[in-house]
Amino acid sequence: MGSSSNKPELLKNGKRLDGRDFNELRELKIEAGILKNADGSAYLEWGNNKVLAAVYGPKEAVPKHFADPTKAVIKCRYAMAPFSSLEDHGRTGPNRRAIEISKVAKEAFENVIILNDYPGAQIDIFMEILQSDGGTRAAGITAAAVALANAGIHMRDLIYSVSVGRIGEHMAIDVNKIEDNYSDADMPVAISPRNNELLLLQMDGGLTKKQYEESMVMILEAGKKIHEVQRKALEDYYSINKKNTEQE
Repeated sequence: MGSSSNKPELLKNGKRLDGRDFNELRELKIEAGILKNADGSAYLEWGNNKVLAAVYGPKEAVPKHFADPTKAVIKCRYAMAPFSSLEDHGRTGPNRRAIEISKVAKEAFENVIILNDYPGAQIDIFMEILQSDGGTRAAGITAAAVALANAGIHMRDLIYSVSVGRIGEHMAIDVNKIEDNYSDADMPVAISPRNNELLLLQMDGGLTKKQYEESMVMILEAGKKIHEVQRKALEDYYSINKKNTEQE
């Protein structure tokens, strides 16, 4: 979040600068199965964010001492391409933020992947941010969930992620870059929609109990739309594949 001395106005005529209502998502598009050499993949456009997710595995764990004979191990990498924004994103390697997001995303996926189905195996998850405009961890996790399903990885649920921010006293879903930088609070979450279980919750800034409760209502409502786009991406992929197989 930016300092108060140079904080820009985030509202104009009662609306956000991009014209959205407080409970309105940016446009979301997802396409599954776009990488031939990956076991599963997805491409996502969410507002001005562009994300590529890829999954490799289950495969033999490397190095072998890394393997767990009782369940699969997950390796997860979130990375922002050097050209994704005007900021520096660690051209010589992952920065502290990327390492932290990789860790929390890994923990979220470990809660839904049925790890015991793949003893001794490794599953690699990559989230590559090609263009960023706020909410990239949410976009990366949402895309990666589709890539995992596309790879046929056994999961208890198809999770999604989204951020909510506080602009003054207003709660705003799906914050963009300027809102992310200068809002009074920002809370990215990951949700398992089957039972609305919280798999990830981080917060920058503060919310009252009432604001938190309002945020969760907005998140769960937005999640219905996000989950629908995820499912449609997978349905479209398998529908096209079925037609191609029938024509051969």
